[in-house]
Amino acid sequence: MPDPSVSPLPSLSEHRVDWPDRAVASLVWLVALLVTGSLLWIVGDLARHGAPELSWSFLTDSPRDAGRAGGILPVVVSTLMILGICLAVSLPMDVGTAIFLAEFTRTGGLLAHFVRRSLDVLAGVPSIVFGLFGNAFFSIYLGMGFSILSGGLTLACMVLPILIRSTEEGFRSVPDEYRKAAAALGLSQPATLWQILLPVATPGLVVGLILGVGRALAETAALLFTSGYVARMPSSVLDSGRTLSIHIYDLAMNVPGGESNAYTTALVLITLLLMINVLTFWIADRWLHRGITHR
Repeated sequence: MPDPSVSPLPSLSEHRVDWPDRAVASLVWLVALLVTGSLLWIVGDLARHGAPELSWSFLTDSPRDAGRAGGILPVVVSTLMILGICLAVSLPMDVGTAIFLAEFTRTGGLLAHFVRRSLDVLAGVPSIVFGLFGNAFFSIYLGMGFSILSGGLTLACMVLPILIRSTEEGFRSVPDEYRKAAAALGLSQPATLWQILLPVATPGLVVGLILGVGRALAETAALLFTSGYVARMPSSVLDSGRTLSIHIYDLAMNVPGGESNAYTTALVLITLLLMINVLTFWIADRWLHRGITHR
Protein backbone atom coordinates (compact mmCIF):
# COMPACT_ATOMS: atom_id res chain seq x y z
CA MET A 1 0.00 0.00 0.00
CA PRO A 2 1.25 3.55 -0.71
CA ASP A 3 2.61 5.52 2.19
CA PRO A 4 0.05 8.23 3.08
CA SER A 5 2.84 10.50 4.37
CA VAL A 6 4.28 10.79 0.87
CA SER A 7 2.42 13.24 -1.37
CA PRO A 8 1.54 11.84 -4.79
CA LEU A 9 3.31 13.17 -7.84
CA PRO A 10 1.34 15.74 -9.85
CA SER A 11 -0.48 14.25 -12.75
CA LEU A 12 -0.01 15.24 -16.37
CA SER A 13 -3.34 17.10 -16.38
CA GLU A 14 -2.20 19.25 -13.45
CA HIS A 15 0.94 20.21 -15.36
CA ARG A 16 -1.20 21.18 -18.32
CA VAL A 17 -3.37 23.40 -16.12
CA ASP A 18 -0.25 25.18 -14.80
CA TRP A 19 1.06 26.07 -18.26
CA PRO A 20 -1.49 28.85 -19.05
CA ASP A 21 -0.82 30.51 -15.69
CA ARG A 22 2.92 30.35 -16.22
CA ALA A 23 2.61 31.67 -19.76
CA VAL A 24 0.52 34.64 -18.62
CA ALA A 25 2.92 35.37 -15.75
CA SER A 26 5.88 35.21 -18.12
CA LEU A 27 4.13 37.55 -20.54
CA VAL A 28 3.40 40.05 -17.76
CA TRP A 29 7.03 39.98 -16.62
CA LEU A 30 8.20 40.39 -20.22
CA VAL A 31 6.00 43.46 -20.73
CA ALA A 32 7.20 44.94 -17.43
CA LEU A 33 10.81 44.39 -18.41
CA LEU A 34 10.24 45.95 -21.84
CA VAL A 35 8.64 49.04 -20.32
CA THR A 36 11.38 49.40 -17.72
CA GLY A 37 14.05 48.78 -20.33
CA SER A 38 12.57 51.43 -22.63
CA LEU A 39 12.58 53.98 -19.82
CA LEU A 40 16.17 53.16 -18.87
CA TRP A 41 17.24 53.34 -22.53
CA ILE A 42 15.65 56.79 -23.00
CA VAL A 43 17.07 58.17 -19.75
CA GLY A 44 20.47 56.64 -20.50
CA ASP A 45 20.54 58.12 -24.00
CA LEU A 46 19.62 61.56 -22.64
CA ALA A 47 22.22 61.29 -19.91
CA ARG A 48 24.92 60.18 -22.37
CA HIS A 49 24.34 63.11 -24.72
CA GLY A 50 23.16 65.76 -22.26
CA ALA A 51 25.11 65.22 -19.03
CA PRO A 52 28.46 66.52 -20.41
CA GLU A 53 26.88 69.94 -21.07
CA LEU A 54 24.94 70.09 -17.79
CA SER A 55 26.40 72.58 -15.34
CA TRP A 56 25.34 75.17 -12.81
CA SER A 57 25.78 77.96 -15.34
CA PHE A 58 23.50 76.10 -17.75
CA LEU A 59 20.76 76.21 -15.11
CA THR A 60 21.31 79.83 -14.08
CA ASP A 61 22.15 81.66 -17.33
CA SER A 62 19.87 82.98 -20.05
CA PRO A 63 19.92 81.53 -23.59
CA ARG A 64 22.31 83.11 -26.06
CA ASP A 65 22.88 82.69 -29.77
CA ALA A 66 19.35 81.31 -30.33
CA GLY A 67 19.89 78.77 -27.55
CA ARG A 68 23.18 77.32 -28.80
CA ALA A 69 24.97 78.92 -25.85
CA GLY A 70 24.04 80.12 -22.40
CA GLY A 71 21.52 78.44 -20.14
CA ILE A 72 17.82 77.87 -19.58
CA LEU A 73 16.91 79.81 -16.41
CA PRO A 74 14.12 81.91 -18.03
CA VAL A 75 12.77 78.76 -19.67
CA VAL A 76 12.64 76.89 -16.35
CA VAL A 77 10.97 79.84 -14.62
CA SER A 78 8.35 80.13 -17.38
CA THR A 79 7.70 76.39 -17.22
CA LEU A 80 7.18 76.42 -13.45
CA MET A 81 4.92 79.49 -13.63
CA ILE A 82 2.71 77.91 -16.31
CA LEU A 83 2.58 74.63 -14.39
CA GLY A 84 1.72 76.48 -11.17
CA ILE A 85 -1.18 78.32 -12.83
CA CYS A 86 -2.38 75.07 -14.38
CA LEU A 87 -2.47 73.23 -11.04
CA ALA A 88 -3.86 76.18 -9.07
CA VAL A 89 -6.84 76.35 -11.41
CA SER A 90 -7.38 72.66 -12.15
CA LEU A 91 -6.96 71.06 -8.71
CA PRO A 92 -9.90 72.82 -6.94
CA MET A 93 -12.14 72.18 -9.96
CA ASP A 94 -10.92 68.60 -10.07
CA VAL A 95 -11.72 67.80 -6.44
CA GLY A 96 -15.05 69.65 -6.51
CA THR A 97 -16.28 67.98 -9.69
CA ALA A 98 -15.08 64.54 -8.57
CA ILE A 99 -16.92 64.90 -5.26
CA PHE A 100 -20.08 65.95 -7.11
CA LEU A 101 -19.91 62.97 -9.47
CA ALA A 102 -18.93 60.39 -6.85
CA GLU A 103 -20.85 61.51 -3.77
CA PHE A 104 -23.90 63.46 -4.94
CA THR A 105 -24.79 61.54 -8.11
CA ARG A 106 -24.03 57.98 -7.03
CA THR A 107 -27.27 56.63 -8.48
CA GLY A 108 -26.62 58.18 -11.89
CA GLY A 109 -28.65 60.80 -13.64
CA LEU A 110 -28.75 62.70 -16.88
CA LEU A 111 -26.47 65.51 -15.70
CA ALA A 112 -23.84 63.14 -14.29
CA HIS A 113 -23.94 61.01 -17.44
CA PHE A 114 -23.50 64.10 -19.62
CA VAL A 115 -20.57 65.37 -17.52
CA ARG A 116 -18.77 62.00 -17.62
CA ARG A 117 -19.23 61.60 -21.37
CA SER A 118 -18.02 65.16 -21.90
CA LEU A 119 -14.89 64.47 -19.85
CA ASP A 120 -14.20 61.29 -21.82
CA VAL A 121 -14.48 63.20 -25.10
CA LEU A 122 -12.27 66.03 -23.85
CA ALA A 123 -9.60 63.55 -22.75
CA GLY A 124 -9.23 62.41 -26.35
CA VAL A 125 -9.15 65.86 -27.98
CA PRO A 126 -5.76 66.59 -29.63
CA SER A 127 -3.63 69.18 -27.90
CA ILE A 128 -3.52 71.36 -31.00
CA VAL A 129 -7.30 71.84 -30.70
CA PHE A 130 -6.87 73.00 -27.10
CA GLY A 131 -4.20 75.39 -28.36
CA LEU A 132 -6.55 76.89 -30.94
CA PHE A 133 -9.28 77.18 -28.32
CA GLY A 134 -6.91 78.82 -25.83
CA ASN A 135 -5.69 81.25 -28.48
CA ALA A 136 -9.22 82.20 -29.51
CA PHE A 137 -10.70 82.43 -26.01
CA PHE A 138 -7.93 83.38 -23.58
CA SER A 139 -5.48 85.19 -25.86
CA ILE A 140 -7.90 87.04 -28.17
CA TYR A 141 -11.38 87.15 -26.62
CA LEU A 142 -10.23 87.81 -23.04
CA GLY A 143 -7.32 89.96 -24.24
CA MET A 144 -4.53 88.06 -22.46
CA GLY A 145 -2.42 87.78 -25.60
CA PHE A 146 0.52 85.42 -25.80
CA SER A 147 1.15 85.08 -22.08
CA ILE A 148 2.01 82.65 -19.34
CA LEU A 149 -1.51 83.08 -17.97
CA SER A 150 -3.07 82.02 -21.28
CA GLY A 151 -0.80 78.98 -21.43
CA GLY A 152 -1.53 77.94 -17.84
CA LEU A 153 -5.30 78.24 -18.28
CA THR A 154 -5.16 76.27 -21.52
CA LEU A 155 -3.18 73.49 -19.84
CA ALA A 156 -5.73 73.48 -17.00
CA CYS A 157 -8.46 72.75 -19.55
CA MET A 158 -6.33 69.94 -20.98
CA VAL A 159 -5.56 68.11 -17.73
CA LEU A 160 -8.99 68.51 -16.09
CA PRO A 161 -10.54 65.40 -17.71
CA ILE A 162 -7.68 63.19 -16.51
CA LEU A 163 -7.69 64.65 -13.01
CA ILE A 164 -11.46 64.50 -12.53
CA ARG A 165 -11.94 60.95 -13.78
CA SER A 166 -9.06 59.51 -11.71
CA THR A 167 -10.13 61.38 -8.57
CA GLU A 168 -13.74 60.27 -9.06
CA GLU A 169 -12.62 56.65 -9.26
CA GLY A 170 -10.60 57.21 -6.09
CA PHE A 171 -13.74 58.36 -4.24
CA ARG A 172 -15.81 55.51 -5.66
CA SER A 173 -13.22 52.99 -4.46
CA VAL A 174 -13.83 54.02 -0.83
CA PRO A 175 -16.07 51.35 0.80
CA ASP A 176 -19.58 52.45 1.73
CA GLU A 177 -18.92 51.27 5.29
CA TYR A 178 -16.77 54.39 5.79
CA ARG A 179 -19.70 56.63 4.94
CA LYS A 180 -22.14 54.65 7.09
CA ALA A 181 -19.75 54.69 10.04
CA ALA A 182 -19.28 58.45 9.71
CA ALA A 183 -23.06 58.96 9.58
CA ALA A 184 -23.50 56.74 12.64
CA LEU A 185 -20.98 58.86 14.53
CA GLY A 186 -22.88 62.01 13.61
CA LEU A 187 -20.21 63.54 11.37
CA SER A 188 -21.38 66.18 8.96
CA GLN A 189 -20.96 65.60 5.25
CA PRO A 190 -18.14 68.17 4.87
CA ALA A 191 -16.29 66.59 7.81
CA THR A 192 -16.76 63.12 6.30
CA LEU A 193 -15.43 64.29 2.96
CA TRP A 194 -12.45 66.14 4.38
CA GLN A 195 -11.38 63.85 7.22
CA ILE A 196 -12.31 60.38 5.93
CA LEU A 197 -13.06 60.13 2.23
CA LEU A 198 -10.45 62.49 0.80
CA PRO A 199 -7.44 60.89 2.54
CA VAL A 200 -8.58 57.41 1.45
CA ALA A 201 -9.16 58.64 -2.12
CA THR A 202 -5.71 60.23 -2.24
CA PRO A 203 -4.14 57.47 -4.42
CA GLY A 204 -6.60 58.24 -7.22
CA LEU A 205 -5.84 61.95 -6.94
CA VAL A 206 -2.10 61.23 -7.02
CA VAL A 207 -2.40 59.09 -10.16
CA GLY A 208 -4.36 61.81 -11.94
CA LEU A 209 -1.98 64.50 -10.74
CA ILE A 210 1.08 62.65 -12.01
CA LEU A 211 -0.55 61.99 -15.39
CA GLY A 212 -1.70 65.60 -15.62
CA VAL A 213 1.69 67.04 -14.67
CA GLY A 214 3.38 64.76 -17.17
CA ARG A 215 1.08 65.91 -19.95
CA ALA A 216 1.43 69.57 -18.97
CA LEU A 217 5.23 69.49 -18.84
CA ALA A 218 5.49 67.67 -22.16
CA GLU A 219 2.99 69.88 -23.99
CA THR A 220 4.26 71.86 -26.97
CA ALA A 221 1.56 72.42 -29.59
CA ALA A 222 -1.01 74.05 -27.31
CA LEU A 223 1.54 76.44 -25.78
CA LEU A 224 2.82 77.64 -29.15
CA PHE A 225 -0.59 79.29 -29.65
CA THR A 226 -1.02 80.61 -26.10
CA SER A 227 2.15 81.23 -24.05
CA GLY A 228 4.41 81.95 -27.03
CA TYR A 229 8.08 81.11 -27.35
CA VAL A 230 10.02 84.19 -26.18
CA ALA A 231 13.10 83.00 -24.27
CA ARG A 232 13.43 85.84 -21.77
CA MET A 233 12.83 86.11 -18.05
CA PRO A 234 9.11 86.82 -17.44
CA SER A 235 8.28 89.67 -15.10
CA SER A 236 4.60 88.75 -14.70
CA VAL A 237 2.07 86.15 -15.76
CA LEU A 238 1.02 88.44 -18.62
CA ASP A 239 4.43 88.14 -20.28
CA SER A 240 5.14 85.62 -22.99
CA GLY A 241 7.24 82.65 -21.92
CA ARG A 242 8.94 79.63 -23.46
CA THR A 243 8.59 76.26 -21.76
CA LEU A 244 11.16 73.49 -21.67
CA SER A 245 9.29 71.39 -24.25
CA ILE A 246 9.09 74.30 -26.70
CA HIS A 247 12.77 75.06 -26.11
CA ILE A 248 13.68 71.45 -26.92
CA TYR A 249 11.55 71.52 -30.07
CA ASP A 250 13.06 74.81 -31.24
CA LEU A 251 16.66 73.70 -30.64
CA ALA A 252 16.14 70.33 -32.31
CA MET A 253 14.15 71.49 -35.34
CA ASN A 254 14.91 75.16 -36.04
CA VAL A 255 18.40 75.90 -34.68
CA PRO A 256 21.37 74.32 -36.53
CA GLY A 257 23.89 73.12 -33.97
CA GLY A 258 21.39 73.17 -31.11
CA GLU A 259 21.12 69.39 -30.67
CA SER A 260 23.56 69.31 -27.75
CA ASN A 261 21.62 71.85 -25.70
CA ALA A 262 18.38 70.15 -26.74
CA TYR A 263 19.59 66.91 -25.16
CA THR A 264 20.66 68.72 -22.00
CA THR A 265 17.33 70.54 -21.75
CA ALA A 266 15.49 67.24 -22.21
CA LEU A 267 17.55 65.74 -19.38
CA VAL A 268 16.55 68.68 -17.16
CA LEU A 269 12.90 68.17 -18.11
CA ILE A 270 12.98 64.47 -17.23
CA THR A 271 14.74 65.24 -13.94
CA LEU A 272 12.16 67.91 -13.10
CA LEU A 273 9.32 65.48 -13.85
CA LEU A 274 10.87 62.82 -11.60
CA MET A 275 11.34 65.35 -8.79
CA ILE A 276 7.71 66.47 -9.03
CA ASN A 277 6.55 62.84 -8.96
CA VAL A 278 8.62 62.09 -5.86
CA LEU A 279 7.36 65.25 -4.15
CA THR A 280 3.76 64.38 -5.04
CA PHE A 281 4.09 60.87 -3.61
CA TRP A 282 5.68 62.28 -0.43
CA ILE A 283 2.91 64.84 0.10
CA ALA A 284 0.22 62.22 -0.61
CA ASP A 285 1.83 59.79 1.83
CA ARG A 286 1.95 62.44 4.55
CA TRP A 287 -1.69 63.39 3.84
CA LEU A 288 -2.78 59.74 3.93
CA HIS A 289 -0.99 59.06 7.23
CA ARG A 290 -2.43 62.25 8.71
CA GLY A 291 -5.90 61.11 7.77
CA ILE A 292 -5.30 57.65 9.28
CA THR A 293 -3.90 59.20 12.48
CA HIS A 294 -6.90 61.51 12.86
CA ARG A 295 -9.28 58.60 12.40
